[in-house]
Amino acid sequence: MDTSLLFTVALVALAFVLLFSVVKIVPQGREFTVERFGKYTRTLAPGISLLTPFVERVGRRMNMMEQVLDVPQQEVITKDNAMVKVDAIVFIQVMEASAAAYRVENLPYAITQLCMTNLRTVVGSMELDEVLFQRDSINSRLLTVIDAATEPWGVKVNRIEIKDLTPPADITNAMARQMKAEREKRAVITEAEGEKQAAIARAEGAKQSAILQAEGRKEAAFRDAEAREREAEAEAKATAMVSEAIARGDVNAINYFVAQKYVEAFAELARNPTQKTVIVPAEMSGLVGTIAGLGELVGLAKEQQQSRTDVRAAPPAPRPASPRPPRGGGSVPGT
Repeated sequence: MDTSLLFTVALVALAFVLLFSVVKIVPQGREFTVERFGKYTRTLAPGISLLTPFVERVGRRMNMMEQVLDVPQQEVITKDNAMVKVDAIVFIQVMEASAAAYRVENLPYAITQLCMTNLRTVVGSMELDEVLFQRDSINSRLLTVIDAATEPWGVKVNRIEIKDLTPPADITNAMARQMKAEREKRAVITEAEGEKQAAIARAEGAKQSAILQAEGRKEAAFRDAEAREREAEAEAKATAMVSEAIARGDVNAINYFVAQKYVEAFAELARNPTQKTVIVPAEMSGLVGTIAGLGELVGLAKEQQQSRTDVRAAPPAPRPASPRPPRGGGSVPGT
């Protein structure tokens, strides 16, 4: 009885061992390689699979998901002999499990060392300014080189990024001073440009003002010339009328011109600011007769105009004789 029980228990245990060694469940995102007597035969995809007992076994369990590897920081000498500390991160994904399992030993370590060596090569071929300001170029060059190198391993390098770039302290201070000087230069240039624009605006305003003032003076001169022209035309007409009157033998026209010039000259003498005393000439009394003659001349002109409006109904009235000015010195009444 005890022997049969032990035998049954042994059979059950053997069945469980066989079951677990034959039935394999592969989780999602993983792939298992199968070895037959130590030789790779096939790859198990996610799901349940069966192996030949005592003949086949699982060789490598490969992670097929994207992985992130950290590239340790290292010191790199640039093309212009500057020491820079550089580190990076690389994103990889196993595309072929068998190649990643059997073509390279310790895949993460191999990719890390490959990234470090290529990082030194790429950064060492560039100057410091290029290294600091062209990270995208460094990333693209590293990605091209490393992806081509890992392709035989069944690994796809999706991207690589420079995580940190640390130049020496003295170079950092020099860069800070350079940045400050550049910003001060930009400020001075901007200020000078503003002053230039302001000067241009002021000059443009002065130019427009001068143009407007010149146009105003031109218009004023044109108006003055037009006024003088009309005044000259009026004077010419008056002179022509007086000349006609003189030609007809009218003495009052001559007296009119003489009296006008006489009064203008006397008025100019009286308006002189340096003149303190005005002496009235003895012939001033003769001006009374002249003025009376002027009155008669004006009356005669009115009568002639009235006679023309009546369509020459009656002959014009005879002209009165102009009074002769008295001789001798006399005083003007009221003086």
